[in-house]
Amino acid sequence: MANTTSAKKATRKIARRTEINKSRRSRVRSFIRQVEEAIASGDVAQAAEALRAAQPEIQRAATKGILHRNTASRKVSRLAMRVKALSA
Repeated sequence: MANTTSAKKATRKIARRTEINKSRRSRVRSFIRQVEEAIASGDVAQAAEALRAAQPEIQRAATKGILHRNTASRKVSRLAMRVKALSA
């Protein structure tokens, strides 16, 4: 257990940040899931629209430190590749 005042404050800050990060991570996963569901349904227009909505969310997560920059780029790239293959 934290003994000093600063350690107690750090514990409170970590708890707050963890909640924020959890919600952001959940939000990103929801957007990714929407793209994957649209791809699975075979609807090209819906998949493209879902990807357009998901891309800034994924990049924002990278900016905020939820995802690594390269991980975010990889996710966007792979989703885009699957949407493109769907239309071809």
